[in-house]
Amino acid sequence: MDAKSPHILNTSANLLGFCLVVLTSIRISRFNAGTIIDEVTGVASILLMASCLFSFLSLRTGQYRMGEKLENLASIVFLLALFCLSGTILLVSFNVLPHTIAKN
Repeated sequence: MDAKSPHILNTSANLLGFCLVVLTSIRISRFNAGTIIDEVTGVASILLMASCLFSFLSLRTGQYRMGEKLENLASIVFLLALFCLSGTILLVSFNVLPHTIAKN
């Protein structure tokens, strides 16, 4: 095994925390009604949780082949999450956020 799992687990957990901060700040500022940023970030969060799970299981399994398969799966899911986060960054960069905040 190439021992990528510890790196994937660490990075996925850190990015998951970042996604939760983004989701929380979008909800608090009430931008979620006018954008798809929270949906894309939510999908990225789910993918990052799955990547954390697969990489953790890869580390804990005693079987070489199963650990290798789980590590590859964690890597693929992590890459998909990175694409989602890249989409979020593009949406924010091109100012897709609404200009007014919805008032209660």
